[in-house]
Amino acid sequence: MRRLSARLSATRRSRYAAPVVLLLALMATGLVYSVVDSSLSTPAQAEQSSYDQDTVAAGRALFLVGCSSCHGMNGEGVPTKNGKQYGPSLVGVGAAAVDFQVGTGRMPMAAPGAQAQRKPKVYSPQEVEQLAAYVASLGPGPSVPDKEMYDPETIPEDQRAEAVVRGGEFFRTNCTACHNFAASGGALPGGKYAPTLIGVEPRHIYEALITGPQQMPVFSDEVITPEQKRDVIAYIQSIEETPRYGGFSMGSLGPVSEGMFAWIAGIGGLVGFAIWIASHTARTTRKGASL
Repeated sequence: MRRLSARLSATRRSRYAAPVVLLLALMATGLVYSVVDSSLSTPAQAEQSSYDQDTVAAGRALFLVGCSSCHGMNGEGVPTKNGKQYGPSLVGVGAAAVDFQVGTGRMPMAAPGAQAQRKPKVYSPQEVEQLAAYVASLGPGPSVPDKEMYDPETIPEDQRAEAVVRGGEFFRTNCTACHNFAASGGALPGGKYAPTLIGVEPRHIYEALITGPQQMPVFSDEVITPEQKRDVIAYIQSIEETPRYGGFSMGSLGPVSEGMFAWIAGIGGLVGFAIWIASHTARTTRKGASL
């Protein structure tokens, strides 16, 4: 025992003892982290495996032709000279991001700009699914939601009115600053804008909430539950169905469009009328007037 104790004491005094202990501690920390991370990411990995290899391979073929010039051959992104991304990395964005961006025609972009605009789709629904399958294989991320998660029609009829009220409360608190009180969209700094939500498919609204496209924040299930997301969609649909009792709504964009109309049509009309009156005023001439 004395010899063993003396040997341990000599080892602790060695100059290599501290680096070895530090290395062992780092290895143990990495091992624990990998175990915890793998256990937490199991559901996302299960979402990846829902696509068969043929679908993933077909999606990769489409990706190499239509997407790799901006996002890289393996979805790693293409950096620019100033350190920004010409096309961001797609690793971990999930199938839902692809279904939203490609399904709404925002991708592929016609030309670089401040924001990808909604336009007619380039790919068919089957091709969108194939692209989503390939991007999902790059890393775990949000999957395409099931219909029960986003369709307000799945809410029981006797609970639908209450769901609309709940969704309206959340929308007015968290969404009107960008999307307007009537979900008609609005301007944002840097040439960007919040798009209108009128006429958007419920699935794409749900996908936007969980993926945070462009400058929109991500509303994860920890922030707002799937049921609450469905309530918000139900409220947006109720706005679409509400009659326009006030007549011409001017896009429901609020005081900006109304003020512009007042200046151009109102004050502009008055100025034009004043000019017309001045040009048609009766004139008199005095010939040879004398006292």
